[in-house]
Amino acid sequence: MKQYLETGQIVNVHGIAGEFKVKPWSNGPEYLTQFKRFYLSPDGEGRLDCERVRVHKEMVLVKVSGINTPEAAQKLRGKIIYIDRDDAELEDGEYFIQDLLGILVYDVDSGACLGKLTDISQTGANDVWHIERGGKTYLVPAIDEVVLDIDIEAKRAVIRPLKGIFDDED
Repeated sequence: MKQYLETGQIVNVHGIAGEFKVKPWSNGPEYLTQFKRFYLSPDGEGRLDCERVRVHKEMVLVKVSGINTPEAAQKLRGKIIYIDRDDAELEDGEYFIQDLLGILVYDVDSGACLGKLTDISQTGANDVWHIERGGKTYLVPAIDEVVLDIDIEAKRAVIRPLKGIFDDED
């Protein structure tokens, strides 16, 4: 079964040829330049075939077939765009957020399960993992010194938490 991932939002029109601006929801706007098509729904409907995808001031400018005027592009404003997961290439050590959600997180030193990863905030400097356990949410910076291993297939991660993050535990 095909899987489509949210990747950004169309926020404005650019120029007179039907280009539109996309606010990317990825590590950077350059990532989206690798795609030849986007979709307007999480089930792959509304395929947009790209003629041109380029970066401009932290946004992605997209020109698609069949959209040739600012008025036509304006009709897409506010829409979420999706990519086909099969079209995406990730570097080693890179993951999609939805692949990480739900994994169990373990302490490297004690082996104890610290909880389940339920959300990820993207702060700019680094991502922050939201780990839930016992009705509480703990915020853990996703930095190299903390996140030591991720095994997507096993749905588990091993971390060395910074001092104080889990100190309110009994």
